[in-house]
Amino acid sequence: MNVSSIDGPRQPPAQGGQAEQLVILLHGYGADGDDLIGLAPYFARALPGAYFVAPHAPERCEMSPTGYQWFPISQFDPASRLTGTQGAAPVLDQFIDAELARHGLGEENLILIGFSQGTMMALHVAPRRPRAVAGILGFSGLLAGPELLADEAISKPPILLIHGDADEMLPVQNLHEAVQALGAADFSVEWHVSQGAGHTIAQDGLDLGTAFLQRVF
Repeated sequence: MNVSSIDGPRQPPAQGGQAEQLVILLHGYGADGDDLIGLAPYFARALPGAYFVAPHAPERCEMSPTGYQWFPISQFDPASRLTGTQGAAPVLDQFIDAELARHGLGEENLILIGFSQGTMMALHVAPRRPRAVAGILGFSGLLAGPELLADEAISKPPILLIHGDADEMLPVQNLHEAVQALGAADFSVEWHVSQGAGHTIAQDGLDLGTAFLQRVF
């Protein structure tokens, strides 16, 4: 899998000029980068110097031919989730490296924002990078291989996880399990449950996420 095979819609800094921060948005299963780049104008109000990019995942989706997947979910047991995340990690790592180099920025200027499967990717890849990113904002996701985290984590960026308590795809219990494992591995992790929200990003989560981005930058 080549880094040239992963790209997606982009939004340059709202204030113009050189990027001061880089925000990479990682979409969920069966979606594409266009699904999340719509958040960029909202976040850009708080981060006018940020450059946003939302790459399409590397594989065409098995169940949604118009969308993409980071890995298949035909089997979604814990072992398959870990194997899938590990398999897709190198292409995301390469993309991160290329984007940081493109903008002349370091990890301290990078935020990863994920939704669902994109959150899984962010929570797997970022802690295994040698230098800590500025933060991870994860919506409606889970932590693959929680039992490996303490031993494999190299860097420990601040994390905010947000989940709806009516999520029919990934039950909110996944949030609590991720928070427990991240806390046990000495990560600084915050969390919020959006009342009545399904597998989506609710307005309260969007507002809290925006405040988190401002804090870590």
